[in-house]
Amino acid sequence: MLTEKEKYEILDEAKLYPYPSAACLDALKIVQHRRGWITDESVSDIAALLSLSTEHVDGVATFYSRIYRHEVGRHVILICDGISCMIMGYEPVYEYIAEKLGIRFGETTSDKRFTLLPVSCLGDCDHAPSMMINNDLYNDLTLEKIDHLLEKYV
Repeated sequence: MLTEKEKYEILDEAKLYPYPSAACLDALKIVQHRRGWITDESVSDIAALLSLSTEHVDGVATFYSRIYRHEVGRHVILICDGISCMIMGYEPVYEYIAEKLGIRFGETTSDKRFTLLPVSCLGDCDHAPSMMINNDLYNDLTLEKIDHLLEKYV
């Protein structure tokens, strides 16, 4: 069930749009910011609040790679696997991180510290390979940089 604060924030955001349905993505972000991910119950509650179908809200939620429909770790690592990053060596970066953390794409470490996900593009092609940890972008990645970057996220 949405909290009163979440409802207020969503409805306040919806006022900025000509149609409440236009606030769907913002509503998902608001709930995810507070809870970490979007449950089926949250999808239903957002749909009811904005007078949308659950299918519509779920469609928006599953379209965007930064809306999480499953529980994730405290820190989400998004590794770009787009063509520029692929050419510039994302694969050794991915393999190193996966081995170091003991997880593959779509998995979360047992201590719930990290979730590792692929992303098709971070828009940082001129500095490939790149990745994001939470909202922090890292580029021109080398294996030497990885340990230092991961240590920042306790």
